Amino acid sequence: MSADLIQLLREHGINPSQQRLAVAEYVLFTVDHPTADQVWARVKSSSGVRMLARATVYNTLNLFVEKGLLQQFALAGGRVVFDPNTTPHHHFLDEADGRIHDVPWDTLEVRNLANLDGIEVRSYQVVIRGRRRAH
Repeated sequence: MSADLIQLLREHGINPSQQRLAVAEYVLFTVDHPTADQVWARVKSSSGVRMLARATVYNTLNLFVEKGLLQQFALAGGRVVFDPNTTPHHHFLDEADGRIHDVPWDTLEVRNLANLDGIEVRSYQVVIRGRRRAH
C-alpha cells in the first residue's frame, strides 16, 4: 500500500483501514466501470486481505462516492457501476461486449436544458449505447 493512497484517503476524511486500502487500490485507478460485485471479486482474489466481506466492499464504495472519490451511476436493468473519473464526462456503452467507455465532456453538445418546463436541472450525463465500428 502506498503512502500516497493512505494520504489520499485521509485528505478525503476516510480512515485508511486495510480493507478500504485494498478496495481503493483497484477501484480508484481502474479504467473499467465495475459493479460492486466485480470490485469485491477482484479485490478478494488479488489483495492480501484475508477476510473481505461483500458488505465491507459495498460500504466502502458508498463511502468513496459520498466523499467524492468515485461516481456511481445506474444503467438499464438496475446495474449500478462505479467510476473513478469524477470530472464531467459522458459514457459510451458498447452493446457488443458490455464495456463502458468514457466520452470527453466537450465531445457532445446538449442544448436547451433551461427550456425544460418545470424542471430544474442540477446535473446531467449522456449515455450512448451502440457498437464500435470495425476499423
